[in-house]
Amino acid sequence: MRSSRASNRVAYLLALTIAIVVSVDVSAHRRDEYLQAARLAIEPAAVQIELDLTPGIAVAEAIIADIDRDRDGLLSSDEQRTYGRLVFSALELEVDGRPLPVELGVFSFPDPEAMRRGEGTIRLRSAATLQPLSVGAHQLLFRNRHHPDRSVYLANALVPESDRVAVIAQRRDGDQRELIISYLLHAAPATSPVVWLLSSLAAVTVLAMLLMGPRRSVRVKARRPVMGELEGS
Repeated sequence: MRSSRASNRVAYLLALTIAIVVSVDVSAHRRDEYLQAARLAIEPAAVQIELDLTPGIAVAEAIIADIDRDRDGLLSSDEQRTYGRLVFSALELEVDGRPLPVELGVFSFPDPEAMRRGEGTIRLRSAATLQPLSVGAHQLLFRNRHHPDRSVYLANALVPESDRVAVIAQRRDGDQRELIISYLLHAAPATSPVVWLLSSLAAVTVLAMLLMGPRRSVRVKARRPVMGELEGS
């Protein structure tokens, strides 16, 4: 079992490495297009989205204009956030046919000059919370509709960090705007009897200390001599 899991991890890492190499090659040669590379990490209770946007030299000025709404040549934090939300409004995410809200989380933007050189990458991150899912097979759908007129797309599933999640298949449409991930959700491991016993003993010990504390205080006060009694003796 461990050997099979290790082999799967190696295979996914190799696939991811190939995807990164391909993305670098695409960004280097498609100067007139907007590279959008999406990576999705599935967890038992959430889906993490990493979206990297790299404009080619020929389209960089148009992308900068989309972001720099006040035309001051700078990309303010508010302008960056507004553009990030615009991008995420064009994303669709579903699990087993149920739509999930995709909201902008962490974001970072390069300097406009870096984008004009074709070297600047916009990085957007999001985490969508899942409703409790049953153990077994599930399907995630990701679709990117942002700037279809000038973009090339990449979409991949990352290796799950949780042993409870196993990606079993990935299907993409021709231009990789749409990715369907089939995965299995395994049951959560049962609590070890030893851990349960130690936790119970710790709880009993704390309870006993709380109950014994006031009694000890009363006994100490009862043994303390009273000044009036000492003077009368």
